[in-house]
Amino acid sequence: METRRSESEVSERVPYLATTAATVYDGLRLPVTILLENVRSMYNVGAFFRSADGAGVERLLLSGITARPPKSAIRKTALGAEERVCWSAVDDPLNSALDLRANGYELAAVETSNRAVDIFDWRPRFPVCVLFGHEVDGLSAELLEVCDTHVRIPMLGLKHSLNVASAGAVVMYELLRKYANYWIARHSRPSLASRSSAHLGPSVPDL
Repeated sequence: METRRSESEVSERVPYLATTAATVYDGLRLPVTILLENVRSMYNVGAFFRSADGAGVERLLLSGITARPPKSAIRKTALGAEERVCWSAVDDPLNSALDLRANGYELAAVETSNRAVDIFDWRPRFPVCVLFGHEVDGLSAELLEVCDTHVRIPMLGLKHSLNVASAGAVVMYELLRKYANYWIARHSRPSLASRSSAHLGPSVPDL
């Protein structure tokens, strides 16, 4: 005989970390830094903090006119994540990016340029620094020039790009998916190791 669950049981919200599914991620930290150059909207900055917290990103680098916490508009969308995610203000984003490359980071610009590869075909070389620019003007030419990779999100409708914070969430979680499959397999977590790892290959470093 079928047992009907109560309305409270059906509607109950459970934090992801409180579920058994989350145990396979124990100890995982995504080796990804996000560099924001001249992101105009504080609401977008706050959304980056919230997505970075959710995906386990290591830090945010804020440059140009990009607002820094504490700001009420940032907190409105970050909802406290700005107090959990490591961040730094950088005066020279070009030098910061080059320093990261010198320390083994792949520099990846999220842009709709001619040389951009589909995010789902991208084979990142972790650790990775992902760069996002101004909502209208995008990244500066000097940063685009030094990036190892340009990445784009497929857009099948009328518009050619997503809101920058929405794009940030897509990219961060796609990087988490690619990195987590490898990390979980390396740590003998078979419940997720069977997921497709077609995009990982040798580009994911030995941990």
